[in-house]
Amino acid sequence: MSNIGVSTELDVYDDLLLYITTDKFFLEPQISRSEVLVIDRVSREISLQVHKDQIPLHATSKPVCGIMGVINLLSGPYLVVITKKSKVGEINGQSIWRVEETEILSYSRTLLHLTEEQAQHNKVYLSLVQSVLNTAYFYFSATYDVTHTLQRLYNTSPEFLQMPLFERADQRFVWNNHLMRDFLAQPELHRYWLPVIHGFVAIKTSIINQKTFSWCLISRRSCLRAGTRYFMRGLDSEGHVANYIETEQIVEFQGSKSSFVQTRGSVPLYWTQMPNLKRKPSPQVINNQNHIDGFSKHFDDQIFNYGRQVLIDLVDQSGAEGCLAKTFAEIVRFGGNPNIRYEAFDFHHECRKMRWDRLSILIDKLAALQDDFGYFHMLKDGTVACVQDGVFRTNCVDCLDRTNVVQSLLGRRSLDQQLKRLGILRDGQRIEDQVSFEFVYRNVWADNADVCSIQYAGTSALKTDFTRNGKRSGIGLLKDGWNTLIRYYKNNFADGFRQDAIDLFLGNYVVEENEGVSKLCPLMEKKDWKFLTLPVILLVALAMCFICLLIPAVSVCFFSSHHRNDHVHDVLGWNGCRHIKCHHVLWGGICRLSKITRIPTKD
Repeated sequence: MSNIGVSTELDVYDDLLLYITTDKFFLEPQISRSEVLVIDRVSREISLQVHKDQIPLHATSKPVCGIMGVINLLSGPYLVVITKKSKVGEINGQSIWRVEETEILSYSRTLLHLTEEQAQHNKVYLSLVQSVLNTAYFYFSATYDVTHTLQRLYNTSPEFLQMPLFERADQRFVWNNHLMRDFLAQPELHRYWLPVIHGFVAIKTSIINQKTFSWCLISRRSCLRAGTRYFMRGLDSEGHVANYIETEQIVEFQGSKSSFVQTRGSVPLYWTQMPNLKRKPSPQVINNQNHIDGFSKHFDDQIFNYGRQVLIDLVDQSGAEGCLAKTFAEIVRFGGNPNIRYEAFDFHHECRKMRWDRLSILIDKLAALQDDFGYFHMLKDGTVACVQDGVFRTNCVDCLDRTNVVQSLLGRRSLDQQLKRLGILRDGQRIEDQVSFEFVYRNVWADNADVCSIQYAGTSALKTDFTRNGKRSGIGLLKDGWNTLIRYYKNNFADGFRQDAIDLFLGNYVVEENEGVSKLCPLMEKKDWKFLTLPVILLVALAMCFICLLIPAVSVCFFSSHHRNDHVHDVLGWNGCRHIKCHHVLWGGICRLSKITRIPTKD
């Protein structure tokens, strides 16, 4: 079991040469030139052939790092390939890669078979697919199962390990499942089935007490009920929740492996929070839905996968968020499941006035439960010293900013125990005292927050100054204000496009070739004029604000009085503060710092 999660003869080809001709694509594995994958661009057939000079000499070629799959748009199928990758690091000696660049190749050589309107719609569909591919970050490994935790991989059977990598992957986290459907129909192509996850991966080689170890953080984003911040909330009829992420912390040292797992996900109720141009729309619990049924389905799956559950609810216990907290607590009590414990912590109230040290109240309260849950630890010889039999499932409203802060604190407490058990930390030592590693730890968790937030909300995370530095700062507050402003714009005016893109990529919406001819194309729907005008008004208003901020040499004073006022006005000139007397009228007066002028009164 020392090679836990590693595939051998079932490795996926991730280094290929792509040859393109007018009627075919040829994909030649670099490690085995005895075969070639042939995709007929006309008949759309995919076949594996013996390599006996199958590739024409006139074919153009380019290296690719793997196949993400095929997606059908109005003009026909498109082959999606990875053209550039970067190595993140290694887990169990196996390389983990991040997708850096992709390319979408059309089977069809022209668009002449489309009407002019269809061609425009096809262009929009292409941009939707590209926007998903451009969203940070996608990851893969040709030899290691990145979709499963170490503990799940250990608990598998020998038969499981003989299955192709894609087939045995945790389908909750395989983002190219829909794109791979044409390949999956042919078992002989299994070495081209490359499972790709979406989320965050960081692998760091670190040294504490002259002992070198590998520390890894993996966040696997679920493709079930995936979407954007306001368009995808709560759960669906199958019990899948929005913004569900499994985060695993792995330590490798001298052949031993240790793992601690946490999860996050939207409040498991039927609720909505659709954008309505308000800064923060009020969440609404949907009353005509069977919350208990959806809640039960979600936690049946959670308990099956992870064991006992502690639900850390960080939403406000009053105000607009209070309805969620109250209903959530009531459903947990009504269910009476002994494997579920609910812990509410009003993050904003408890940590008001920058009192973020009060988070220790929550961590101390959870300490005994965390010790009871434990973590997975496998020795060098394959013996398992302990397992994790429960998880903390943390949520706020977005499951981003507050959630990541708490998860990083729980992760540090577990890592402290793991490193002591491995003999890396001595008794009495703490991670916080290891300055170099503490810096790495904080910044990796902050990067995790930023990436998960970009994927769901469209901007970097809030509150990451605490995660990075251990305290809140004025600069951090300013950065949060800027990100909040960007979120407002994206959530109200851009996330409809992003949601459509995700649905198209994951196969929740499938394009039919007769759209725009015998079937209505959803892209033909005209937008209300308000949706076109409001963004323009907002941008103009922001531009005016910036103009005012960028011209400090002019002070504009507006008065509401309908009669002339004598007003003593203090003006800070280049030589200090000077007093002048100027007369202001209804439409205002201007005092220039570089040249003080008296503004004449208006009779």
